[in-house]
Amino acid sequence: MDVKIQTVHFNGDEKLIELVRKKLEKLNTFHDRITKVDVFLKLDNIVHTLKDKIVELRVHVPKHDFFVKASSKSFEESFDSAFESIVNQLKRQKQKQAA
Repeated sequence: MDVKIQTVHFNGDEKLIELVRKKLEKLNTFHDRITKVDVFLKLDNIVHTLKDKIVELRVHVPKHDFFVKASSKSFEESFDSAFESIVNQLKRQKQKQAA
């Protein structure tokens, strides 16, 4: 599984990047044919909004791409939300294949 993490409009600290990598390792338990994962950590610089930390997750498996975007006040919260959504998508896809 090839993992690419990009930070947009800021430099991510090592602790945040390590947290993301650690959680992404768990994706293989939900789908065994993941080829690539793209993670985008973005700062939304629109003033007057509390939800300014955006996480985009794109998971590539053969014949499918899964995409999720989440935003909140912290990257950890945004990533957890996006991760949960992507896991649900992977589970649904696996159930469809089994049926």
